Amino acid sequence: MNENEAHCLALLREADPDRYLSVLYAPEDRRGALAALYAFNAEIARIRDLVHEPLPGEVRLQWWRDLINGTEHGNVAGHPVAAALVAAIERYDLPCAAFDNYCEARIFDLYDDPMPSRNDLEGYCGETASAIIQLAALILDRDAALAKAELAGHAGVAQAVTGLLRLLPIHRRRGQVYVPADMLAAVGTDREALLGNTDRSAHERVVQALLALAREHYAIVAAGKKSLEKSLLPAYLPLALTPAYLKAVERLGGRAMDQVADISAIRKHWLMLRANLA
Repeated sequence: MNENEAHCLALLREADPDRYLSVLYAPEDRRGALAALYAFNAEIARIRDLVHEPLPGEVRLQWWRDLINGTEHGNVAGHPVAAALVAAIERYDLPCAAFDNYCEARIFDLYDDPMPSRNDLEGYCGETASAIIQLAALILDRDAALAKAELAGHAGVAQAVTGLLRLLPIHRRRGQVYVPADMLAAVGTDREALLGNTDRSAHERVVQALLALAREHYAIVAAGKKSLEKSLLPAYLPLALTPAYLKAVERLGGRAMDQVADISAIRKHWLMLRANLA
C-alpha cells in the first residue's frame, strides 16, 4: 500500500469505520484501491457539511467528475484521495460512467428538494451505494462482479436505506427529507409533519415503512449471498451489520427521528468476522 492509499485508509477509520473494517478482510493487494474508492465516497458524502450553499457543492462535485473523466488539469499530487482514486480507476479499468452517475445523483444531497417516489429513492440508492458495492466488486474480481450486478443493486438499496434511517435526526435538523412523497402519503403524513414534532405517531409510521423497504431488499441479498463468490465477499461485508442496525432502529421506533441508532464497535467486529467466516 503506497502513501496515498495509506492516507485513504486512515481517513476511513474515522469517516467510515464500517467500510474501514471491511477493507481489512480484503486481499492485501486490493486494499489500497478499495480504501481509495471508499475514501472518495466519504469525501463526497461530507460535501453538504462543508458548504453553506448548494452551488459551491456542485462545483466540488464537478471537480471530481472532471478529474475522473480526465478533463481536470489540476495537480492531484497534493490530494491523496484523488491521486489514489485515479490510480485505482486506471489499474482496474473502472467505468468512469459509474462515477459520473454517482456524482450526478449526489447533487440531490445539496438541496432540500423532496424525493418524489419510491422508484426515485431506489434509483438514488442504486447510483450511489449500489455503485460503490459494484465498483468494489470489480476491484476484487471483475468477472465474478459482472455476474452479480443485480445483487449489488439490492445490496446498495438495503445499505443506503438503513443509512438514511440512522441519519434521520441529522437530515431533519437540516430540513432534508429522503423519504419519498408517495411513501409519506401511504402512511398518512407529509413532509411538514416529518420535519415537525406535532404528530409523533406519524414518525413511527414513517420509520416502519422505511424498515420494511430496507428489509425487503436485504432479504434478496441474504438469499443471493449463498451463491456469492468468496472473492467478492469483502465488498458485501458492510451488509453484515444491516440487520443489527435495523433492529436498533426498530427498538427506537419513532424516537429514531431524534436519536441516531448505533451498535457497539465490538459487535461490529464480531458480525463482520462471522460473516467473513461463513
